[in-house]
Amino acid sequence: MKKLLEQILKFGVVGVVCFCIDFLITLVVAAILRKVGMSTTTAALIGAFWGFTISVIINYILSMKFVFQRRDDMDKRREFIIFVILSLIGLALNELIIKVSIDVIYEGWAWMKEHLSAGLVTAGAKMVATGIVMVYNFITRKIFLEKKDPDNAKEGEGV
Repeated sequence: MKKLLEQILKFGVVGVVCFCIDFLITLVVAAILRKVGMSTTTAALIGAFWGFTISVIINYILSMKFVFQRRDDMDKRREFIIFVILSLIGLALNELIIKVSIDVIYEGWAWMKEHLSAGLVTAGAKMVATGIVMVYNFITRKIFLEKKDPDNAKEGEGV
């Protein structure tokens, strides 16, 4: 259990670093695209795509170096492909949450549009999406990418 908590903490640190990269890129790109006349939703989705893509590459490098133990039966190419596929599913969740947050909630509630800026709503939607996708990422990476620890398997027997 101690090992799992340490791993979750390392995952959290990597996640914070990558979130900051993702978040900053998302907001900067979205702000630039809104300034040139793009709609709030489209600008937010494009910004989120680029932020997410760049942070996934950095996340892979940091996660496989500091968080997860590499599987002996998987080469780095296959590992990266699985990481990217899992991340693309995370990206789809991320984009869906942002789209619903802006198109359904923000655009659908007039009082919200009157009181909150598009930038604040984009930031809030991105934060919610990040929290949900973070849980998904940890669980799926642990299942599909991490070397199975025989000590943990023995602890789970007989439970």
